[in-house]
Amino acid sequence: MSKEVIVVRGNSTLTGEVRIAGAKNSALKLMAATLLGQGPSTLHNVPVISDIEIMSEVLTTLGASVERDGHDLFIDTAAVDRCVTPYELVSKMRASISVLGPLIGRFGAARVAMPGGCQIGARKIDMHLVGLEMLGVKFDVDHGVLIASTPNGLNGAHVVLEFPSVGATENMLMAAVAAKGHTVIENAAREPEIVDLCDMLNSMGCKISGAGASSIEIEGVELDDLHPCEHTTVGDRIEAGTFLAGGALTGGPLTVVGIDPSFLKMSLLKFEAMGCKIEAQADRITISRDHPLSPTDIQTLPHPGFPTDLQAQFMLLAALADGISVITENVFENRFMFAAELMRMGADITLEEHHAIIRGVKRLQGAPVSSTDLRAGAALVLAGIVAEGYTTVYEIGHIDRGYEDYVGKLSSLGADLERRSL
Repeated sequence: MSKEVIVVRGNSTLTGEVRIAGAKNSALKLMAATLLGQGPSTLHNVPVISDIEIMSEVLTTLGASVERDGHDLFIDTAAVDRCVTPYELVSKMRASISVLGPLIGRFGAARVAMPGGCQIGARKIDMHLVGLEMLGVKFDVDHGVLIASTPNGLNGAHVVLEFPSVGATENMLMAAVAAKGHTVIENAAREPEIVDLCDMLNSMGCKISGAGASSIEIEGVELDDLHPCEHTTVGDRIEAGTFLAGGALTGGPLTVVGIDPSFLKMSLLKFEAMGCKIEAQADRITISRDHPLSPTDIQTLPHPGFPTDLQAQFMLLAALADGISVITENVFENRFMFAAELMRMGADITLEEHHAIIRGVKRLQGAPVSSTDLRAGAALVLAGIVAEGYTTVYEIGHIDRGYEDYVGKLSSLGADLERRSL
């Protein structure tokens, strides 16, 4: 974790234009997918964040070479000859579990330590394992390490996921492309990042149809028929939503560039419900607000529902709205840890199991607060921008996991903040 803090001087207004980086939740999985290409692939629009550095280390440990030039990554997996990922890397980041599927697809075996990441809930990988078992994968656990084998090879299957898990869908995709025969994934995740992964896999020689729908079909191909590729990562809808929340918070106008507005349909509807004006074009969204924030009710759901990764940002908006809002968290059971930090700044929030009742207040006060997870950290910085006085945000290593130059981008929009060493 970072040994720095972010100090914010409040009562700023965020206006102007900011370019959104490539999607963290897509780029990490695209990096894992290069294992199937067995050669030099190029990924464009890759964010400069700590999670990408960790995934680069994971791939390097497996025998790949990873080089960065700005926002381009050059990954050569030709020399990968190991299928073991060590605990010291995997425990730092949950997304490391995404190498499980491509390692099984390439080698028919894998040894992957159980994942770590944000402390926002159990986030069990049961669905990953159940789905892969239906493809013929056998799992054993040895001292916290998953040991995967395919004694009878990989074979296509009809799989129905209990929940549209993004991670389980991705791991199944990257294994099923190398299975014999036809695979169907029912109740598959529909996130834009899933579509991005499928687009890349198809450019590598895979045969996938239905990406973005609840049923995805995969026709297995021979591993030797897969090849490296060049691919551009889609824009990060959560980073875009975070900056849009900043514009909604202070009134804007604020424009995010480099994002497909269709990725944020439900979130944009909620911004409008809270009294914001939205103008969307092909790759940009502008938000502004002339009236007080209105309360609203939100339920987090898998895409295309309201994203859990924007729940904290909207809780902040609700904390300053003129009335009572209710947020229901249906995805991660511990994500309301953010509420306690926001209450330190004067928010009026009552928690009842997976519901948060937020009574809007007139103002927030600066205070020392701590990032409880990636999105909470980003939201606390935004809270400091509108709070009275100074806010110091601790544990900002969480923020660095998913936001490229967050302080720099906010400064360019008019915020008064800086990173300081402890």
